[in-house]
Order: sequence, then structure tokens, then C-alpha cells
Amino acid sequence: MFLKTVEYTRPDTVDEALGILGSNDGAAPLAGGQSLVNVLKHRVASVELLVDISSIEELRALRRGAAGALEIGACVTYDELDQSSEVRSSHRILSDVASHIEDVQIRNRGTIGGNCCLSDPTNNLPPLLVALDAQMNIRSVGRSRHVPAQEFFKGYFYTALEPGELLTSITLPGLPPGTGVGYSSLNVAPDAKTIVRSAARVRVDGTIQDVRIVLARIAAIPIRYSTLEDALRGVPPTEDAIRAASESVPDNLDAVADVHASSQYRQDMARVVARRAVLEAVLEATR
Repeated sequence: MFLKTVEYTRPDTVDEALGILGSNDGAAPLAGGQSLVNVLKHRVASVELLVDISSIEELRALRRGAAGALEIGACVTYDELDQSSEVRSSHRILSDVASHIEDVQIRNRGTIGGNCCLSDPTNNLPPLLVALDAQMNIRSVGRSRHVPAQEFFKGYFYTALEPGELLTSITLPGLPPGTGVGYSSLNVAPDAKTIVRSAARVRVDGTIQDVRIVLARIAAIPIRYSTLEDALRGVPPTEDAIRAASESVPDNLDAVADVHASSQYRQDMARVVARRAVLEAVLEATR
């Protein structure tokens, strides 16, 4: 199916892009276009003006900050996340996850900002950014604000972005000593739909001192697995202890059901992938 005819513009700066988005109700930003173009082709949504932000230098920057923090421009592609020495040295897990997103053509075009702003519950990056306690940096004409990743995702294809706003970058805080991050997914088949996925950030100092576990595909947005987090604090960082703690957690996840998995199966597998993510994080934290 072909696209309907739409107007197109390619601003050179963020301010120029914001001015266009703020003054045109029918305008939408275009970054990699991996999802938006398909949405428009299938007439799921329509726009009057595509504002191509993919070449704005400010949105393609990667900057190191204080205490190991990393700021990633919204138009940085998956391939750039994979290849960046800056990302690999400070947040290796982000490079690893980006390197396995779909195929090379999509990785060359798809962007971290587009992945997040689509708010598709099957997307790879949102649960990881929530686990990493990322900050979403948002601008509009004359205004900027910062939203924690945990509050950015609001529902199916729905985020905290308001009309005229643009996600310009994502800030990842540095990882303290003794901290590791893990990520695990269960798919219907290789390169197919995900049944459930989990990201975990763990700090170890003798025992597990701090833990943050996020699940995706359980609900419309990434959710914290708080009962397992509570069960793991103070536990020795061993596989047996982590397994025992995870098996002690009650089945209280109200998981969605779909053609790929029942609610009960998805809940059971959430426990498994969460444990795998925690074990991977502990292994990194104790190296």
C-alpha cells in the first residue's frame, strides 16, 4: 500500500523543528521512519506534514557527563549504539541489546528516540531504559522538561509527550561500583514476537544491596517487578539463593493474554526471564 501524499520539510536545527511542530497541528516528527511509515501506509494514522529531524546534529550526539553519565541524542541509531565505544565503555548492555534488534537494515535507520516514542510494548529498549533509571529530555518552544523513563511510557502507543514537544535526548546515569545490568527475552521463535522480556540492574556488596527489575509484555507499559525486588534484597549473589528467592514470590502479576501466550503462561515465564536477567546482572557486578 502506498503512502498518501503528505508535505515534507527538513529543518536544520532543533529550534526550527520545534517551531514547525508547535505551529502545525497536523505535523509529526520523522526520525528513522521504521514504524511511522508503516503506520501511514496502512492508514492507521495520518499526518499532514512530516518534519524530518534525522539529520539534526544535536539529535545525533553522544556525550559523556559527570560520574559516568551518558547523554544520547534521540536520533542516534541502533547501529550507532552498537558501534559506539562510549556506550560500550559505560553502558555495555545497551550496545548488546541494540545489536540484536531486527536486521541490519532496520538497525541502520531505527533510532533510540523513535523506539521509545512509539511506546510499542514489544519494543526492546523501554524496559532497559526504565531499569537504568534513564531520564527523557523533552523540549518545546520556550520550554524544556525532564521525565523519568518510568513515567514516560503511558500506554499502548502513548507517552508523556504533549503536542508540540520533541524528545531530544536520553540521559543514562553512571553505574556505581559493584553494579551490573542484565537483559533476557523469551520469543515465540528466533526473530519473532516476544512473549515476555526483563531487564535488571543489581548492586552487590557482599549481598544484593539494591535491585531494580523491569518486565515488558506483561502490561501495556514496562512495569517494576517489585515483589521480586523485595525478595532479593539482602540475598547472597548465588544462583541457588536467587532461584529460591524468585520461587518464593507469589503469582500476583496480572499479565495480559494474546494469541501468543495465556496470562498464566506469560506470568510463569516472567519469573524465569526476570531470574535470568538478575543472574546476568549479578555476574557482571561480581566480575
